[in-house]
Amino acid sequence: MALGRPRAFDLDHALDQALMVFWRRGYENASVAELTHAMGINPPSLYAAFGNKEGLFRKALARYLAVRTKFWDFAIAAPTARGMIERLLRGSVEFLADENNPPGCLLVRGAMTCSEMGKDIQNELISIRKMAEHKVWERLAAAKEAGELPAEVDPCAFAGFIAAVLEGMSVHAAGGASREDLQKIVDVTLKAWPETAATAPIDTREECLTGS
Repeated sequence: MALGRPRAFDLDHALDQALMVFWRRGYENASVAELTHAMGINPPSLYAAFGNKEGLFRKALARYLAVRTKFWDFAIAAPTARGMIERLLRGSVEFLADENNPPGCLLVRGAMTCSEMGKDIQNELISIRKMAEHKVWERLAAAKEAGELPAEVDPCAFAGFIAAVLEGMSVHAAGGASREDLQKIVDVTLKAWPETAATAPIDTREECLTGS
């Protein structure tokens, strides 16, 4: 049986190069000519390997999630919910401030630059961000059950708050914010972590006890 022709280029390297183009230019603004030049291949090779530009983007996106966002796994593995949030925020700072990366997050930048023609791609990017937010919500909900969060805290709303901070940091980074600027945002965000009755300072004033 005849063997298929071997691919004449390194797939991971080609995807890394395509990813950088999509990250800087956005899905719609990245032309096939730019992509193939960066990847070191010709258009027929792109179409043979990935089908079309959309197929290439989806493969590059999968590599982005697998390789560039490993700090999420480190954050999820934290022993406490607060530790998870801090790892997530600090890891995002290092990711966004990395001079080897284009400024901002691909998921945020990509969704913001899509028109109606790129609606399917935009929806996929939004869906990935929503799934990430859901992971945070699950962890916060478990923390509330375990007493790590006060009973009055809404895990869904708090997860939305963290997602908004992360997305806002991406926009700030794309606008030129420094590592120090982003760290200050993290410091302020962490001060919003709600304390449980066991860790909060005891206040015997009647108005505090009655909630008035």
